[in-house]
Formats: sequence, structure tokens, C-alpha cells
Amino acid sequence: MYKIFSFLIDFFQNVLEVMALASLKAGAKAPVPSFARGLILISFAFANEPILPIPKVINYNRDKALLGKKLFNDTILSKDNTISCATCHILLSGGDNNIKFSFGIGGQEGNINAPTVYNSIYNFRQTWNGRNKDLASQALGVIENPIEMGDNVDLIISKLKKNEFYSKKFNSIYSNGITTNNLINAIAEFEKALITPNAPFDKFLNGDKNAISQDAKDGYKLFKSKGCILCHHGINIGGNLYNKFGIYEDANSSRLGRYEVTKREEDKFVFKVPSLRNVDLTAPYMHDGRVKTLREAVEIMTQYQIGRYMKDGDIDKIVEFLKTLNGQIPKIAK
Repeated sequence: MYKIFSFLIDFFQNVLEVMALASLKAGAKAPVPSFARGLILISFAFANEPILPIPKVINYNRDKALLGKKLFNDTILSKDNTISCATCHILLSGGDNNIKFSFGIGGQEGNINAPTVYNSIYNFRQTWNGRNKDLASQALGVIENPIEMGDNVDLIISKLKKNEFYSKKFNSIYSNGITTNNLINAIAEFEKALITPNAPFDKFLNGDKNAISQDAKDGYKLFKSKGCILCHHGINIGGNLYNKFGIYEDANSSRLGRYEVTKREEDKFVFKVPSLRNVDLTAPYMHDGRVKTLREAVEIMTQYQIGRYMKDGDIDKIVEFLKTLNGQIPKIAK
């Protein structure tokens, strides 16, 4: 009886917290009515699974993707021929670069943590503040960003046209040869192919109940019951909505998130929720790289986003669950 009573208390406490998150996530100016508060959590409880496994294959144009791979790894895209996409997105690891801020041309340091490029095709927007709607626009933005690649796309097109390899490849794939649209299309097609299926948790979702440990299974239950699942769900376990960083406490963020794009007061400190795929490989964490370990990242989330104490054992189990999200590096990335 005590266990049932304890569960009901915990459940209804979660309902209130989840709806507080939902209210902020939706940009609501007033709390969601109490009668509706349980519906979000209940919908997850009765759904088959709030997380979907990554498909083992994804359809893409291989010729375009291989050309995009060449461009992704080529410093020709930067103004001083020192920076490539691969400089900030190391594909033999987690698809990021494991440092707080990246460095662009001339040794300039950025001011936001580079997210992983893996599984980015499943994000509803690209970049932390969502300024890029798709992979193509994100690629173009990096090329022309003065503290990243710092180049002019027209100058790049001119350089590529003088390059025998690129001239031949573009003309064989695209009827109009080397253009800005074709350049970013090829890079985006390669990035589209960068999915990491067959994570232990994907195998678990697909029916292999021995694919993850009991601690990881318990961690997944806690991940759902404590409210983490509200923002980290779907195929990318995130990447499909915005949320405020610092719901229960001021997170002291130096970046303003969506406000940088919209200039709306309610969008201050609102960021795209990151994917948790391969999260064990992508430290440091948060948009400002403030957190060095996965365990500390969970602690930070309980403080700022969930707003309640969580036992050490619970945090450890959630970390064990998160470690099961590392998928296979695709062949095209190697």
C-alpha cells in the first residue's frame, strides 16, 4: 500500500512539473489549466513508446553525398584555407569536437558549443537558436559566418570552378554544374546520411530486452517518470522543440537563444532542445559548454529544468540509460 501511495504522490508531483515545462515550452503567458496538466504525461504513459528507434538505413543520393563528404572535409570552403566542416564535427567520435567553443579562421574563438552533426536530419531546426530551418541553410551560414569559415560563397564558387576535380564532379552530378545551391545541397546530402542506428537502446526498443542492463532500464523509467521525457522524446530524443534554459532557477546564460532571432521578450534564454543521441560522446554539454561530465549534466537539468532533488542512485541510473544511446558510425563517415 505504501508503494502505491508513494507512486501516486510522485506521479502527481510530476504532472505539475511537466505542465510547468509545457507552459514555458509553448511560450504560454499563463499557466496551463490544472485539469489539462495530467494529459501530457498521461499521453506518454499510454503511448507505446515516446522514443522511436533510428531506422537502420536512410535514403539519400550517394553520388551527391560522396561529393558532399569531400567538401565537408575540405578547407577550401574557408577564407584562409584552414577550416573545414570536419574541424568542428569529428565524425570518428560523437560528431562534435569535444571542446567548449570552436575556433574559426584566424584563431577566432566562437561563443557557443558546437552540436553534433550526427542525426541532425531529424532536428526540426538547426543551430541552438533555430535560425536555420534545414541542413542546407545551416551549411551556408557557417561558410559565411565571419568567425567560423569567414568566406564569401561567390568566391568559393569561383575557387571550385578552377579546381579540376570539383568542376568534373559537379558537372557529372548537376546539370548546371557548380552553383551555390548545388554546393550546399551536396553538403546537406552528406549530412543527411550521418545517422547512427543500432544503439543498444534502439535494439531494446526493437525487442531485444537484453540489449541494455537493468540499471539502464531503471534509468529509462526514471527518465520518463521524472519528466525528462517531455523535452527529450521522438526519434532524436530531442531536437524537435524549443525550451527555456533555466525554468526553476536563473541559469545565468550569456546567450539569449531564440531572442537573437525573434527579438521577442518571451524568447529570451529559449533554445532548441538538443538531441541526446550519442550524448556520452559529446561532452562538454549545454549551449555554453559549461558542463564537463554526463552526470553533472543530469544534475544541472534537475536543478534548472525539473526543479527537484533527485537521489544519487537515480542520477546514476539515468546516466546508465543515456550511455545506451551511442549508435553505430555510418560507413560513409569513415
